[in-house]
Formats: sequence, C-alpha cells, structure tokens
Amino acid sequence: MPRRVTGISRTLHSSPFWGNTIRLGKPGIHRIRRRKGKNLKYRPSGGGLFCLSLLLLACKTSDDPDRKAHVFWNDALSPEKIGRRISEDLIQRPEFMMYISDHCTAVHYAEACAAFGAARLAGLTGDSLMIGKLSERYMRVIEEGVVNTAGHVDANVYGICPLELYMQTGNRVFFDQGIRLADIQWEDPGPDGLTRQARYWIDDVWMIGALQVQAYRATGDAAYLDRAARTTEAYLRKLQRPNGLFFHGEDAPFFWGRGNGWVAAGLAELLSELPESHPLYAPVLDGYRKMMEALLRYQSEDGMWRQLIDIEEAWKETSSTAMFGYAISVGVNRGLLSRKTIEPSLQKAWRALVGYIDAEGRVSEVCVGTGQSLDVRYYLDRPRTTGDFHGQAPVLWFAYSLLAGNRS
Repeated sequence: MPRRVTGISRTLHSSPFWGNTIRLGKPGIHRIRRRKGKNLKYRPSGGGLFCLSLLLLACKTSDDPDRKAHVFWNDALSPEKIGRRISEDLIQRPEFMMYISDHCTAVHYAEACAAFGAARLAGLTGDSLMIGKLSERYMRVIEEGVVNTAGHVDANVYGICPLELYMQTGNRVFFDQGIRLADIQWEDPGPDGLTRQARYWIDDVWMIGALQVQAYRATGDAAYLDRAARTTEAYLRKLQRPNGLFFHGEDAPFFWGRGNGWVAAGLAELLSELPESHPLYAPVLDGYRKMMEALLRYQSEDGMWRQLIDIEEAWKETSSTAMFGYAISVGVNRGLLSRKTIEPSLQKAWRALVGYIDAEGRVSEVCVGTGQSLDVRYYLDRPRTTGDFHGQAPVLWFAYSLLAGNRS
C-alpha cells in the first residue's frame, strides 16, 4: 500500500517503477499570511552557558593530545554499530528514493547523502562487505539507466555517491558518473564565476560545495576546491545573519533547523580540505566559527537542537541535530574548535540522537521536506516522520566523524 507523507505541494509515495518518489509542484516560495505566533518564546542570541572565547580557540598542533577524541560510548552508543544498522536499513530498501519535479529528475539527494555517509563509514571501519553491497546497489543506477537530468543542484549532488564509491573501490565507472555531474555544474558559469545553478538558497552550501569537494578528493585538482570555496564565501557574505545563523529564505525570516544544518555540514565539508593558504580560507573559517558559536548557545540541555533553532517551544528535531553534531565534530577533529571545551556538547548530542534510533536503524522525529514560508506556525506544525533519508544521512556523517576523531 502506498506510503504517504503529505505536505505543501508534496506527496511521498511508493511506486513499483520509481521507488519512493517525491513529486513537487512548481518551485517557489510557499506564501502564507505572516503571523508572529502568540506566546512564542525566542531564546536570546547573547550570553549562554559557555565562555565563547574558550570555545573558539586557535588551532592546535597535530600532535597535541587534545586533538584526539575520547571514547565516551559503550556498546549501545557505538557509532560504528549504529552506523552499520542505519547502513543495513539503506541496503535493504528495494527501490531508490526518486526526486521528480518540474526542475529535475534524479535519485533523491537525501538517498545520495545517506549512501555517501554509509560508504565513508564503511571505508573508515574496513567494512568491505558493506562497500560491496553499496557498490552493487548504486551500480544499478548506471546499468538500469536511472534518469538524472542534471542542471539543478538537487540532481547534480547525486555525484557525491559515485565519487565516494570510486574512492573506496577504484571502479572508474563510478568516477565517470560522478565527475560528469561535477563538471556539468560549471560548464557555463555566470558573470560572477559561480555555477548558474546557484540560487542563494542556504541548502546550496552543501549541495554545490559537497559535490565539488568530492570531485577534488577524487582527482586532486584544486580547481574543484576553489569552486566550492568561492561559492561558499559568496553565500556567507550574502546570507549569514549578524547572529551567525541563516534565515530559511529572503521571505522566510526563521532559523529553520535543517536549513541551517545544510550550511553547517557544507562548511565542515569544505574546511576538511581547504588549505590555510587559500585566499578564502579566513572568511570561510570566520563564517563557520560564527555559526558554531551561535549553535552552541542554542543547544538544549539534553543535547538536541530544535525545529526552529531559537524558539523554545519548537520541537526537538533529529536531522538538524545530527548535521550540527557532524559540523562541530569536524571542527574539533581539524583543530578549528577546542575539543576540551566542546566535547561535552558533542557527547550530549550523540547520546540524545541515539535515543531516537530504533532497532531497525530508523531515525524518528525527522522533519519532512519543507518549503519556505512567512508563517512561523508552518514550521512549528510540520509533520514528523521516521526513517526518512534526511535524518538517516546526517547520523551516518556524525558517526563517521566521531570515529575518525578517535582514530586520528
């Protein structure tokens, strides 16, 4: 029987041909009469429980023991075991989650992000069996001619998956598929030198940046890294608010959790590779640190972040929490943030997230796909779902980063 999650102009359903398919109406902003929302408590952006000057310490040398993570987890909290459970859930889904809209058709970016995370984790832990299963699944995309129209960030970002599989297996078929999607993005750049796919939607910081960073990892060609850096710096300059966070859109003046999560994860991905000698390293790092500082102020006592980051009545949401945890963890691993000061926040976030993951590896309390709105209640009343790849993927990223920090 079709599984349906309804939202504004969205229907998620199963189809024997397309698998899990999201059909969208014409892209644009969902406009609702603006309501401020009665009795909503906005959490102040100043102050906080931490001395922020201690949070954002200068980079430490690579041999400093503060750079290495402490194993704080028992068997039930093991990032490796939880990541394996989520990866197995991905492999067991018989069909691809497809994204079909007026602007593109492709394997859904959320599944691509989950596969990317599963492959990285399997590579780190030496799980060759999982790498084999992932390779078999995504070779089907090539062999069965699954459509990818490219020409839009939501389609092109699929390339992060085959590029990761190429780096794990050496199979050039995956390389050719992934690098094509990265190159197409810059075939006809705009006058500003950026891809014409750039929309100045906050999601793009990940969608564009992660693909170009992956292309750099796969080739060693610094031109890809420069594309990601120039795009990210332009978005930071135009979109970052004085408090360090990002509105969901120009006409959506709310700090939506997952929207900010895409930015945080995209910044972390870029800073994982960008050398200090790059001319845009300083502004990118500054934007990242400003954002991390803001996020740490708004983290709940139990370690979670909320659907709307600065509103206390907003429900605690898992996909954003995992994205923020990942972004902070990368910064700690890279020496961009102080492990000694921040590790308690990371531990709280991971412990809290594990409580939302069931025995089958499915993450609950995931906000469904969300358009932009002028109405705060639109965000507060969004449906929540379990097992959506929007939540599965960043938990895999977070698990990977925790393990990588312990092994560095």
